[in-house]
Amino acid sequence: MQTKAKLKYLKISPRKVRLVLDVIRGMDAKMAKEQLKFLNKKSNIPILKLLNSAIANAKENQELEESNLYIKEVRADEGPTYKRWRARARGRADTIRKRTSHVTIILDERKPSKVRKKPKKIEMLEPIKFEEMRGKEKAEEKVETPPLDLASMSKKEKAKEKTGFFQKEKQEKKREPGRIRRLFRRKSI
Repeated sequence: MQTKAKLKYLKISPRKVRLVLDVIRGMDAKMAKEQLKFLNKKSNIPILKLLNSAIANAKENQELEESNLYIKEVRADEGPTYKRWRARARGRADTIRKRTSHVTIILDERKPSKVRKKPKKIEMLEPIKFEEMRGKEKAEEKVETPPLDLASMSKKEKAKEKTGFFQKEKQEKKREPGRIRRLFRRKSI
């Protein structure tokens, strides 16, 4: 069973990437991982990540064993080339081509495994109806506060209620002084 993993828009030219890919072509997956760890090239790190991704795909999606996997096919195709400019003599400009590459790794089994488990089915949750949600929101919103009966209250209680209300309002409005205010504090402010 084949497993594929792709890496697109790698900012290394395909010619340099192919030097690393030629080393691991046809190897076992474990051996290729070990080989990539000790190569002294810039492209070995992204290729190692791609190989790990392909192995993880094989384990999770097809339930294959890592010890049975080998690299069947590996290639570096040319991606888009970014064009940049460099100043040259007598006011001229030269193009610098920043090449990118698309790397593909295909893993396969050395010995085909006989027992295949069926892939896990993902169960979907039942969608929540909009009307049910609105009903819950309305129930939460209907928290009633007892109305103030100013007629039955004494003058002192009324004054306390009013001042307490206004004090809460002032506390909400009061904020810390801004950064500029803290920097330029004067007696006049």
